[in-house]
Amino acid sequence: MQFDIITIFPDFFAGPLDYGIVRRAREARLMDVRVHDLRAYAHDRHRTVDDRPFGGGEGMVLKPEPLFEAVESLLGDGIHREEPGEHGKDILDREIVGARFTENVLGERHAVAPHDAVTRHSSEGSDPNEKISARTNTAVVLLSASGKLFRQETARRFAQLDRIILLCGRYEGVDERVAEHLATDELSIGDYVLSGGELGAALIVDAVTRLLPGALGNEDSSINESFSENVFQAGEAAASTSHRSPFVSTQGKPVTSQVLLDFPHYTRPAEFRGWPVPEILLGGNHEEIRRWRREKALEKTKRNRPDLLGSE
Repeated sequence: MQFDIITIFPDFFAGPLDYGIVRRAREARLMDVRVHDLRAYAHDRHRTVDDRPFGGGEGMVLKPEPLFEAVESLLGDGIHREEPGEHGKDILDREIVGARFTENVLGERHAVAPHDAVTRHSSEGSDPNEKISARTNTAVVLLSASGKLFRQETARRFAQLDRIILLCGRYEGVDERVAEHLATDELSIGDYVLSGGELGAALIVDAVTRLLPGALGNEDSSINESFSENVFQAGEAAASTSHRSPFVSTQGKPVTSQVLLDFPHYTRPAEFRGWPVPEILLGGNHEEIRRWRREKALEKTKRNRPDLLGSE
């Protein structure tokens, strides 16, 4: 199993993943963790990875281009061929992922194959807009407060994969085209807002690693514990008996006040790979934008966290 973590704060992971089961699993070569600096995929002078949101509002939004390029470089699909010295001479080797070397959290350096030698996962005639990871045994996970809850069920599914790429969100949010067209999963670790996705990424690495064969001293430890599969199935059966509309309260009245997930965010460019920013955000009508954001927040909440609706 290989974990790739894409973040603007690569040094964050120098300590949290260097203890306990994760460290032992890495030393036993059951898994590896490699951390990649997102700014290595920003090609302007200031290595900019964020921009102002379309439609106005507070904060900044992570741009789609660096995230797409980072994932494509790791998977060998749509690789950018960097020119020598493109990012400046002062950048550490481990930050230029896909150019010369990458570095895992133990500081071990791994040579990266030349771009032309990387195996392409796309086939002739394949849809260029198809999610990259749909053609590999890989999950591309966007850490987001607006995502579905990460549960033990999710960890068990991830433990069957060969590779997990974790995208750490920051600022006000991430351009929605990343969630729609790049990520296979948009996940949240709880009903709270953090400064970024780094803590969530570390949590997922830990939860998945302990489910890998050989990671625990006693394999029964991952079976007879909270959220084990038999407990989950019982809970799932109970949950399936409820067919109440997420937009109707327990009293049968329409829900007028809910805890909603955030609405989708978009930033420049206005069109990226044929995926345009919704026209309404470009028009400047703040009342229409407000209504659109409310509608999309409801849609996303219904899709990812229906349990938050209809709780009155």
